[in-house]
Amino acid sequence: MEFVFENTIFIALVLLTGLSAGLCFTWSNAVTTGIGRLDDLGYLNAFQQMNRTILNPMFFIVFFGPLLLNLVNIYLFKSTSSTIIWLLIFATVTYFLGVVLITIFGNVPLNEMLDKTDLSSASVEELRNLRETFEVKWNRLHLIRTLTSAISFLLLLINLILISK
Repeated sequence: MEFVFENTIFIALVLLTGLSAGLCFTWSNAVTTGIGRLDDLGYLNAFQQMNRTILNPMFFIVFFGPLLLNLVNIYLFKSTSSTIIWLLIFATVTYFLGVVLITIFGNVPLNEMLDKTDLSSASVEELRNLRETFEVKWNRLHLIRTLTSAISFLLLLINLILISK
């Protein structure tokens, strides 16, 4: 019974990490590149609306779930091979530093700055300056999230192969 529980928790971890990596990849590959083609007002308005919409229970499960389940899995697999534990630890640290902390201390402050701006009353110059302040830095930080979530996912997939042997 314990083996089934461990595997179920591990599969949930892999699934949530994969969803998080997929969200980051899709955002980098399609969303930011697509809205990047808009004029300043369109871009900033679209980003404001997406940032407001994404804050929902499903997002929080996909975003924080991998961190919590990584910690649970480190505990559950503590008696297995050192390779499995180290891969879990690396996946956890990578996700925590590159996704969670970058989001909290990098992207969220930029999102909040944008959210506080009344775009309807901003001048063309103010919109251009806001976009210049926001876009490059946000995208650079998001690239880190995309890469680290994918690396964390890859480490978990390797672990899945090792566990199934």
